[in-house]
Parts: sequence; C-alpha cells; structure tokens
Amino acid sequence: MRILQFCVRFISLLLAFNLFTGNAKLTVRAFTGTYGINYGRIADNLPPPDEVAKLLRAAKIKNVRIYDADHSVLQGFSGTGLELIIGLPNDHVKEMSTNVDHALTWVKDNVKAFLPDTRIVGIAVGNEILGNGANSDLWGSLLGAVKNLHNATQKLGIDDIVQISTAHFSGVFDNSFPPSNCTFKEGVSQYMKPLLDFFSQIKSPFCLNAYPFLAYTYASDKIDVNYALFQPNEGIYDQKTNLHYDNLLDAQIDAAYAALEDAGYKKMEVIITETGWASQGDQNEPAATQNNARTYNYNLRKRLAKKKGTPLRPKSVLKAYIFALFNEDQKPGATSEKNYGLYKPDMSISYDIGFPGLKSSSAVSLKEIQGGRRFGSKTLVLAVSSVVFLLIL
Repeated sequence: MRILQFCVRFISLLLAFNLFTGNAKLTVRAFTGTYGINYGRIADNLPPPDEVAKLLRAAKIKNVRIYDADHSVLQGFSGTGLELIIGLPNDHVKEMSTNVDHALTWVKDNVKAFLPDTRIVGIAVGNEILGNGANSDLWGSLLGAVKNLHNATQKLGIDDIVQISTAHFSGVFDNSFPPSNCTFKEGVSQYMKPLLDFFSQIKSPFCLNAYPFLAYTYASDKIDVNYALFQPNEGIYDQKTNLHYDNLLDAQIDAAYAALEDAGYKKMEVIITETGWASQGDQNEPAATQNNARTYNYNLRKRLAKKKGTPLRPKSVLKAYIFALFNEDQKPGATSEKNYGLYKPDMSISYDIGFPGLKSSSAVSLKEIQGGRRFGSKTLVLAVSSVVFLLIL
C-alpha cells in the first residue's frame, strides 16, 4: 500500500512539474520566433481561410492575428500548426466587462471548442481603445473585460496556453521625442495603471501598434524618410540615455519602454502587434508607394531576422506582427487603409520581399531589384547585401 501511495504521489508531482514547465514554454511560445502577420478581412474578394492557411504555411509564417473569432477562420486553420491570436471586437468589450457568464460562454464557444486542433494562443481584447476619443466610452470597461476573459480561461483550464492582451496606439503617449521623454498621457494613466498591474500579474506583454509610415506622413517636414524606412541616415541622438537611433521603429518602441519604466513597469516586454507601410495612398499621402512599402517591409524582415533588441532594451528580442496579409478593398478611410497587404486577394505578391505567392505575380521581383532594372542604386545595394538575411523567422 505504501508503495502504491508513493507511486501515486510521485506521478502527481511529475504531472505538476510537467505542467509547470509546460506553462513556462507556452508563455514563451505565445509568439514563436520574431515574425507574425495580421490577417485582416475587411474585403469582399479574399480567398477562403483554408487557402489562406496554405499561403501562410508556404511562406512559413506561423504567428497570425485576426480581429475577431470568425469560426470559418478557426476551422480553416485547424490542423495547420499555425498559432493564432483571435480578437474580441471593440463593440463586445462593454458586454464582457459587465457580464461574467457571457465572457465564459464567449471563451467556451470561440476558444475552448476549437482547441487543440486550432492552435489559439491568445485573445486580444479590443484594439486601440485607450487614448482613442472615438472609444472613450470603453476606457472604463477594458480592464473588466480583460479580467473576465482571463478568469474564463482559468475556469476552463486553458489559461496556461491562451494569453490575454490588448493593443495600444501612439495616442496613449505624451512627449515621445526623444524616446526617453515618453510618458503615458495624464488622462490615460488612470486607466492604464490598473491594466498594467493586471498584465504584470499574468505576465502579458505591452502590445503596441507602431507605424513609422503614419508618423512620417503627419510630420514629413521633421522626419527623414530614410529614417522611417531603415535606410542609411544620420538618425537621432537621445542625450538623456546617450543612445543613437538609426530607425524610427526602434525609437517608437523605446518610447513605449520609457513610458512603462516611468509608470513602474520596467520589466514588461513590448511586442509590436501592428506595423506596416501602405503601397498606395491619396494625394496627401505621397510616401504611400510600392517602392517605399517594399523597402520598409523588406528591411523590417531583415531587421527581425537578426533577433536583436532595441538600443534601450538590447537583450529583449523584437517581435512584430506585420500589417497586413492582404489588401482590403472595403476598409473605410484613406486609400492607404486599403493597401497595406503583402499579398493581393488572388494570393500573388504585392511586391517581392522574399515570400512566395500561390499565384503568379507581375510584382517586382528580387531578381529585378538586384539587377537594378526598377530601383535606384541605394536599393540595389540594400537588396544585394541583405538577401542573405531573408531567412524564415
């Protein structure tokens, strides 16, 4: 009997140990590697989700974000091994904040029901809520929704594999130049602080949507386009930290780190949940060109492949979800909003940064770029010197 009891206790301890170590791995694996993609679907001409999954697997892009929990996508990604973060749309946030039962039902129906065949690794609660005047009625509801959804994952026994997060935009910051001066806006802090407290407890990252394209578009008289595109430039110098920045994205990320440190969260990781460059725009968006979009995304992919951090956090390897997988013809707003895609709806490439398409394309190829037939000498040198870094991340 004692031997049996010992065996039972040993097995229990072993299972507990495996669970603990498994949790550690899964927390890290909420983002595998460094490169991810946003699969937006505000369009009427996109391929079915199972075909999209084939495209992503061909490109060897494993990390995918969607902005809802559409069951056709969850089913289409079943058995693919792709790791998916689903979204709770903004118009559901208030309901999830006030109704615990609805939060539990939502997680049951949209997450638990599809595990483990569909590898759902996270829930993004809303998008760009804090600091956004259009969503001011949701500011006070965000934390409650985050807590209720996390508690639902705990009740269902999946909190060890499904990470809860929410994405912020630059509107939550004040004084972001130079990066070391950045803080959270006074009106945002009262909502941000308790949210960060909770994310610190459950070890979720600070998720940031960062767009050098938009920063340059709104301040082209103050920002060198090469600084925004990862091209050779003088960069900026932050006297407070004695750090030099040769690209705008790193500066935007370190501004977020500075704000977090000022708020008391020095150890929280920053993950880029959206970044990209439009390939077409309106008259007031002259930087939205195919050449610039290709240059930004090509250089960003090369930068992520190096698996390095930022000047302020050199040991925190940068991870980013690119916006977006497809051009989306029904997105409202400026023309640029419809033209962020690395791919066209027919699954041919919009421009060549080293990813394969599942359809033939008339987009500019890397061979053409390297041959100097379509771009200037600077881009030619960039393409030739950088192609070795275009590895699968």
